[in-house]
Amino acid sequence: MARCRELCSQSGALLILDEVMTGFRVALGGAQALYAQQIPGFAPDLTVLGKVIGGGMPLAAFGGKRAVMEQLAPLGSVYQAGTLSGNPLATACGLATLQQVKQAGFYEALSASTQSLVQGLQQAASAAGLPFASDSQGGMFGFFLLPQLAQNYQQVMQTNSAQFNQLFHGLLERGVYIAPALYEAGFVSSAHTPQDIEASVAAAAQVFAQLAKSEQK
Repeated sequence: MARCRELCSQSGALLILDEVMTGFRVALGGAQALYAQQIPGFAPDLTVLGKVIGGGMPLAAFGGKRAVMEQLAPLGSVYQAGTLSGNPLATACGLATLQQVKQAGFYEALSASTQSLVQGLQQAASAAGLPFASDSQGGMFGFFLLPQLAQNYQQVMQTNSAQFNQLFHGLLERGVYIAPALYEAGFVSSAHTPQDIEASVAAAAQVFAQLAKSEQK
């Protein structure tokens, strides 16, 4: 990301940070707040946010530096409009959500829940002797059925998609719903209790054990 910022600044291009997935899910300031901790002075020129700012309701927004935003009408010549811009219901839900996530310790607790889930899944897969690599940040997590986290497209395509499909349906049969696509991120929310995490890990352990038996046949 530091290199992206450097190249954009050198060429006079805008650095647009897509926080549709990460906004308010990984930190109150989004992924850019985490980048700023690693890259002194880091800031995008524009930020794009999705329905998370509407508390899950249909809403989206973008914002950025004054010099860029002043190019929009009525101050500038660039016209922008949206069907749901300022929708009162979605805005009210978004404000209510922000009041919740701004509470002291919210993200610490959210991260702890996510890490508990990810570590539990890792331990369950290891106990079954299956390859499993995962990572998490805030309320987001992802995993691959690989010995190590995939770093590029070629590595991603080496994961066992048939095995993932079995994992997905096995968990679903046990009342646990994860993203149905191998390449999607997962989300933990403040509504998930330690009991929910424990039940999810237990269900995964059962499925992993079944997958391991299938491989031995």
